[in-house]
Amino acid sequence: MQELPATVDVLVVGAGPAGLTASAMLAERGVSHLTVDRAPLGANTSRAAVVHARTLEVLEEIGVTERLLERGVVVPTFTLRDRDRTLAAIEFDELPTRYPYTLMIPQNITEQVLAQRLTELGGELTAGWRLASLDLETNPGRALAELIADDGRRAIVDARYVVGADGLHSTVREQAGIAFEGAAYPQSFVLADVRLGWDLPAAEVQLFFSPAGLVVVAPLPGGRHRVVATVDDAPEHPGLADIAELLHTRGPSSPVRVHELVWSSRFRVHHRLAATYRRGPVLLAGDAAHVHSPAGGQGMNTGIQDAALLGAMLADVLTGVADEATLDSYEARRRPVARDVVRMTDRMTHAATLRGPAARLRNVVLRAVTSRAAVRRKIAMNLAELSTTEGRPRQPAGAR
Repeated sequence: MQELPATVDVLVVGAGPAGLTASAMLAERGVSHLTVDRAPLGANTSRAAVVHARTLEVLEEIGVTERLLERGVVVPTFTLRDRDRTLAAIEFDELPTRYPYTLMIPQNITEQVLAQRLTELGGELTAGWRLASLDLETNPGRALAELIADDGRRAIVDARYVVGADGLHSTVREQAGIAFEGAAYPQSFVLADVRLGWDLPAAEVQLFFSPAGLVVVAPLPGGRHRVVATVDDAPEHPGLADIAELLHTRGPSSPVRVHELVWSSRFRVHHRLAATYRRGPVLLAGDAAHVHSPAGGQGMNTGIQDAALLGAMLADVLTGVADEATLDSYEARRRPVARDVVRMTDRMTHAATLRGPAARLRNVVLRAVTSRAAVRRKIAMNLAELSTTEGRPRQPAGAR
């Protein structure tokens, strides 16, 4: 197991998509940094599968967008359905971006691509180390991080900055004393990758409303589909029969044949937002800063965009391109984005679980509102996270 450096400019805690993005941004600029994660690469429990247009734009800067496109499935349409009725079809193909679609790609593949690029840029992921404590008092303006290895060894790393990209239960956030405001949803969520056969279009992400809860079905590479569903009391390890029953009772009335269960999990989802994104030398990104319902598939995307901006800002400060005050604008640019995503996905989740007359009214209103092209375009812009560019003009190459 590697020995850790005694001093670094930036310590990145967490090697999910957000942490790897921040690290690659730093490596690309030649900034001294250390990236640690207690788990091996690809072993993180979050299993996001959607990469939106704005994220693909952002990742151009570190040269991974084309690699992701080579390994993912392009999906140009997002539909909202009530069994066999299409309530709204949101098309991405007219968005003002080089990437007018959603890219479906499993999170472990996204992490592999980011980690490979990090290595090419001269960076390295050090697995098997966890953060035990942060001392922000001994040396004001810096952080002393105590790290513990799987074999019990301890190390102290003196860092100019610490990026907390260590997820929902962030030790960095807790050690910095930053509140995580919000709550958990009462329902659990089922997540599964399956091989299935049905009569619905292949090139769509489909969200089905149901009195029992929502179910989302999306295509993945290799002929698989990702299934996400809310369940009041899901089994710890949902089986093939569980997934088949969810699709039978919530999906289309035409036959759905689940041929194989590749992987499944049960998890709880929170809607929470960090009270602040910075405390001294500590800055938060990704799920350490915000978590929300998977409706819309925006969690990983928002986190990657956080990390790309933060990595660039830290590099500017540490290479003398910008002064320290630049970092004060990070929260102002990224927290409102996360706040809006948390609100939007919360509304989507509650709307999807309405029952009786309220559900029928929802369907009528949704069909009426989305009959207007301008409304459908606005929804597409919001889902693709193109509605905001954190206060700077966005001029993507090839934009229409």
